Amino acid sequence: MRYADALDYDDEKFRRLTGVKKSTFRKMVDILTEAHARKKTRGGRPNKLQVPEMLMMTLEYLREYRTYFHIGANYGLAESSAYETIRWVEDTLIKSGAFALPGKKALSRESPEIEVILVDATETPVERPKKSKNGTTRARRGGTR
Repeated sequence: MRYADALDYDDEKFRRLTGVKKSTFRKMVDILTEAHARKKTRGGRPNKLQVPEMLMMTLEYLREYRTYFHIGANYGLAESSAYETIRWVEDTLIKSGAFALPGKKALSRESPEIEVILVDATETPVERPKKSKNGTTRARRGGTR
C-alpha cells in the first residue's frame, strides 16, 4: 500500500497496517530524510521512491514477510532494487540508535513463570529386514570363488 493511502487511516489502523505508530513513523522518516540528504550530497541518480515510500516498503516487508520480488512489483522496482532499499532503510535506522528492541533481560523480567516442556527422545529400535542366505544372489556368491 502506498504511503499517501495509509495517511488516511486513523492511528489504530495505521499501526495495524505498518506495525508502528504514526509518531514513530514520522521520527523514522526524519532520520531517513537526513541520511538520504547526506547520501545524495555527492550526487547520483535520484531514487524512484520518496523516503516515506521506502520506509513503507520496509515496514511492509518486515510485517508481512513478502518476497522482494512481490514488494518490488508492488512499488514498480526490480527485485534487487527492493532488496537494496530495504537493507539501506534497516541499516540507517539501526545506526541512528533512536530505535531499539528490549534486550533479553527485559523479557526475562516480565515473565517470572517458567514453563517446562518435556520431549520424549528415547531410542527405539529400527525394524530392518534380517539377512538370510536366500537374500544373497548367485552372482555375488560366485564371484568370490
